[in-house]
Amino acid sequence: MSTFKEIRGTLIKSVSSDPANPQIGQIWYNSTIGSLKGYQSIGGAWAAGGNMSTAMLRAAAAGTQTAGLVFGGIQSTGDGSVTNEYDGTNWTVGGALTTARQLLAGAGSQTAGLGFGGYGPPSMNAKTETYNGSSWTEVGDLNTARGALSGCGTQTAALAAGGYYILPPGNTSGYYANVEEWNGSSWTEVNNLPQVVSAGVGTGTQTAALNVGGRNNPPGGTTIANAYEYDGTNWTTGGSLGTATNSAGIGGSQTAAVFFGGQTPSAPSGTSTSQLYDGSSWTTTGSLATARRELSGQGTQTAALASGGNIPPPTNTSEEFTDPSFATQTLTTST
Repeated sequence: MSTFKEIRGTLIKSVSSDPANPQIGQIWYNSTIGSLKGYQSIGGAWAAGGNMSTAMLRAAAAGTQTAGLVFGGIQSTGDGSVTNEYDGTNWTVGGALTTARQLLAGAGSQTAGLGFGGYGPPSMNAKTETYNGSSWTEVGDLNTARGALSGCGTQTAALAAGGYYILPPGNTSGYYANVEEWNGSSWTEVNNLPQVVSAGVGTGTQTAALNVGGRNNPPGGTTIANAYEYDGTNWTTGGSLGTATNSAGIGGSQTAAVFFGGQTPSAPSGTSTSQLYDGSSWTTTGSLATARRELSGQGTQTAALASGGNIPPPTNTSEEFTDPSFATQTLTTST
């Protein structure tokens, strides 16, 4: 049998304390505590990010972990039109939405963003706005006004799915299965979701989208674990979440997503659970440091961003996800 020295060409060093900046795969013997240790992957993990200018929940998001955009929602300061931009370290205030609202959806990037739908109050909103990195401009309306809808895609090719409605008089309410595609200037009705869904989240592109979680069975609503995949024409059922969840955050693509936070039947105030999707099934990964619901999420499966939400109370904190993350671990040996 080959030895470590024969394979690696070096001996395992004996040191009195762990190295300050170990390399991935490095192994050493800590003589002070008498343990063999190494620097290796610990899977996905969340770390604290910067704080936004204001606490925000029910806000929309777009962009990446190092170029993020969060806008609208219920805000501790302002009227619900505030936009926050993230550079991977700090948040700064961007241009204000032309129409303040909560429960809207987002798509695109930090410099080419799209915001659509939402709840006024007092009524549901069909407005769509584009963002150029400094200001918002109103463009073509959704065909169906709604809030608590999901969104994904780009500024010129986005997807809006599901949502919630309130219809006066009598404040009749319910959920939608309606789906619309945006071509850069107008929205077109396309094939519906397999069921009505409110407070679900979406990620991916207009032709390869993923819609996850939420509520069905209005008006009270039942939290669901369903995931649906869109190929640009039809919706099919994907793998179900490990735990039924609504009002969560998401990042990634149809075949490589990370889903985090939200509200579950057993955690109505919010959960810290995170799950990874490989295009067919979900697995649990590292948990958020702070359980939260009604948060904003964006980025990729390996570099996602969670911001704001309701702990409760509403928060302005953010967290960054890295998969894989690396850490010093005590190693065990077997004979």
